[in-house]
Amino acid sequence: MTRLAARRRERAPRAWLRFVACLLAAPSGALAHHSISGVYDGSRQVTIEGHVVEFQFVNPHPFLIVATESDAKSSRTWRLEMDNRYELADIGVTAETFKPGDRVIATGSAARADDRGLYLMKLDRPADGLRYQQVGTSPRISHAAR
Repeated sequence: MTRLAARRRERAPRAWLRFVACLLAAPSGALAHHSISGVYDGSRQVTIEGHVVEFQFVNPHPFLIVATESDAKSSRTWRLEMDNRYELADIGVTAETFKPGDRVIATGSAARADDRGLYLMKLDRPADGLRYQQVGTSPRISHAAR
């Protein structure tokens, strides 16, 4: 066997291992991004009532910042993560859907590491009857009959 052939033979297993490692690692980024259960605890549902401070209609997931009154003198700010921006746009949500001052009642899965973070599952805006719901993996918007 020539020296070149021997080198190629030695490198083949390492190249194969690198190839397999790349295949296994490639989808992990996508899976990690969609691991809502890794960030939020679906068994701990929290309901808050407050006023919208800001709506961040950003990729990949928009955030609704809501201030709740914990007592007469202070408020707490919550960060509510929503479904991905593209699915929200498909159901009619825009950067103007939620405005500062809107009163909302929100229910979601509590964040594991942030005591004021939620993955939004349901939101009601009583002023106009808007309801946002996360149903399975799809968001929905409806308006209550008034």
